[in-house]
Amino acid sequence: MDIRFQKGPASDWRANTAIVFGFKNEPLLERIPALTDAAPWITITPAHLDFRGDKNQVVVMYGHPDIPLPRCIAVGLGDRSKFTLETLRGAVATAMQKCRELKVETCAIPLETFSDMDAEDTVLVEEAVLSMLLSLYTYDALKTTQEEPAFSPRWAALLSTAEVFPDDIHAAARRGEAAAKGVTAARTLVNGPANIVTPAHLADKARALGRTYGFSVRVLEAPELAAMGMGAFESVFKGAEEQAKMLVLEHALKGTENDAPIVFVGKGVTFDTGGISIKPSASMHEMKSDMAGAAAVLGLFEALGNSDIPRRVVGIAPCTENMPDGRATRPGDVVKTLSGKTVEIINTDAEGRLILCDALTWAQQEYTPAAIIDLATLTGACVVALGTDVAAVFATDDALSRQVTETGERVGDRFWPLPLWDLYFEPLKSEVADMMNVGGREGGAINAALFLKQFIGEGVRWAHLDIAGPAYKSKKSPLSVPGGTGFGVRTMLEIVRNGITGA
Repeated sequence: MDIRFQKGPASDWRANTAIVFGFKNEPLLERIPALTDAAPWITITPAHLDFRGDKNQVVVMYGHPDIPLPRCIAVGLGDRSKFTLETLRGAVATAMQKCRELKVETCAIPLETFSDMDAEDTVLVEEAVLSMLLSLYTYDALKTTQEEPAFSPRWAALLSTAEVFPDDIHAAARRGEAAAKGVTAARTLVNGPANIVTPAHLADKARALGRTYGFSVRVLEAPELAAMGMGAFESVFKGAEEQAKMLVLEHALKGTENDAPIVFVGKGVTFDTGGISIKPSASMHEMKSDMAGAAAVLGLFEALGNSDIPRRVVGIAPCTENMPDGRATRPGDVVKTLSGKTVEIINTDAEGRLILCDALTWAQQEYTPAAIIDLATLTGACVVALGTDVAAVFATDDALSRQVTETGERVGDRFWPLPLWDLYFEPLKSEVADMMNVGGREGGAINAALFLKQFIGEGVRWAHLDIAGPAYKSKKSPLSVPGGTGFGVRTMLEIVRNGITGA
């Protein structure tokens, strides 16, 4: 669906359907006088009297089909005192689903409908555009028997009575579009089956991003990774037939090439059987989503390619399958990591931290980062602790933890800080190596974060985001079909936009 802009007298506005929003027990039409100028019939249609403004209530009003704006969809926001950006996202998604149901070809939102909401107009427009696009996302590319693809409007317009469309609103809408492209790109990668979305497939996607947007892209192959001394990463990929790869993407607009980059590292296990410590078969098919961190990093670069942010950004994605094989790592094996530290592998299903530790070491050897942030579907323990709607953030300093948490809250990615206290490293101590890759059952998400912290240099600002819960959902939500959610893309994009703060 295209996003368009219409300006000038309300009588000149054109679309099949107008979309407006209203609060509970407040007059709807008084808030949007331009709409009544554009479609005077609304004031006399009885349907507008049915609008109470309850949260996500939908009222459809009809005029004559041959006049401009012959239909209006009104969606309730609930109590004004309880309004949040999440309220708006849900209301926009509700409106777009009604457009899909009615097969609306073109729709439009008057800017006046945002005028008295408790947020800046630019923020509201960005969130509305993003929500329109995300709520229409489907993953049906592999279906051959459906009668027709899911319907979407051809375009949606923002309507302004100004003679010149406001530049700040135009820019906000484009930000929403860019973010939506990044999130949907990540979703599509996570939703793809593991026989298609292999490490090679992710490498092809990275190269395509480089060609399209001019990013620098490197793909490090398995023999090179092994030769470098990435023994932890190799311990995971040597049991897989699919060749492992590490993707390195760099975004640096002119003038930023020598800046300290923000480095994002995404776990890319394209299918996780658990290896020799094999998982139960129930729900194993969902382990195609164990590359959601890598997908989010690639989604970030899709969004950056559609933005103009003068910031140097590096994305790193170690990608492999974790498979049982005659060459696979055995529980009890000891490997030497790129850092030189040794790890006793107690459980081969704790593989994410093994590929990440070498990738994190390599990132610090290759760059002097402003900060490193990794994203990984790392532990089931995190899901037990926080559920499926919230990710954990572990950070080496409180300012970085706050930036991630507050940014996520603003854009709809919820994070909760957990501690990095050294006492949680005790269960990881080994009799035969520098550390084990797992401890006991207690505090599993924190143990995993402490393991990764052993590979972060002194003074390096680092945050680990365990996104195991919200990265993949089995149930539909207003903004997402079942499957990959694209969680983390927007948080990363906003951190890039604002730069790393604090110290």
